[in-house]
Amino acid sequence: MNLQQLRIVRETIRQSFNLTEVANALYTSQPGVSKHIKDLEDELGVEIFERRGKRLLGLTGPGQELSGVVERILLDTQNLRRIADQFANRETGHFVVATTHTQARYALPGVIKWFKQDYPKVHLTLHQGSPKEIAEMLAMGEADVGIATESLDGIDDLVTFPYYSWRHAVIVPQGHPLQKREQITLEDIGEYPIITYHAGFTGRSHIDQVFAQVGIVPDIVLSAIDADVIKTYVGLGLGVGLVASMAFDPEQDRDLALLKVDDLFPLNTTRLAVRRGAWLRSYAYAFIEKISPELSEAVVKEAIRQVRGE
Repeated sequence: MNLQQLRIVRETIRQSFNLTEVANALYTSQPGVSKHIKDLEDELGVEIFERRGKRLLGLTGPGQELSGVVERILLDTQNLRRIADQFANRETGHFVVATTHTQARYALPGVIKWFKQDYPKVHLTLHQGSPKEIAEMLAMGEADVGIATESLDGIDDLVTFPYYSWRHAVIVPQGHPLQKREQITLEDIGEYPIITYHAGFTGRSHIDQVFAQVGIVPDIVLSAIDADVIKTYVGLGLGVGLVASMAFDPEQDRDLALLKVDDLFPLNTTRLAVRRGAWLRSYAYAFIEKISPELSEAVVKEAIRQVRGE
């Protein structure tokens, strides 16, 4: 048994049992992949994959049990390398933060600037993606820390912490009729075309739920993953914008007006996540604590070590 065999088993599951894709992902040949799988099965004395001819269809019962062990072994192997790097090169390394556009653009700039000043030799990668992509990157060990409002909580492989809470606000072009309303209602907003976030981004589900609860079907004429895009089209007069309140900048958005409607939309909580069982470098813990001072290294380490449900 060797690590390459285990990597092939993991990648086969990730690639939905397509051996051509497995070979491409691991920069090897398909016959080589098949041989590694057969050798491992022969050594273990069980079949890991169900087959139809030469095609793999899924995991056998033993394969389902083995898959979790394979993940833990490969994660611990990665942890061993990180531990060695930690003591050999304390102030260098590669740190990957996966987050959405909203968080990268509006919540994280100050923290990122601080990190680059305090850890100039650490290569920081800020990967922007959808909440689902962020969760997948964390689960596969491709990111150290993930930050998003959706999709992170409730995943067995991840441990999450609340980062901060926020609400949606209404933005309109300067001079819009809604600016004259003393108290804005959902019915008032529903009278206009709406521009807001794409489904699955930045609390969009809460917006949909609020309108559904009062029986209003909003006319959403444009949806985007980027608050700057939403603000651009609101500025062109194409509709009323519903955005995260922190996405409004009074200096840069002078042609727009922010209308706070805190009583209309519920709180959203942006969460920070790491992979359960991961070994993080000291600068990763420093980054997390800078974001949320109550999340000390001791607190995060304890949470990472806990088994889901404890």
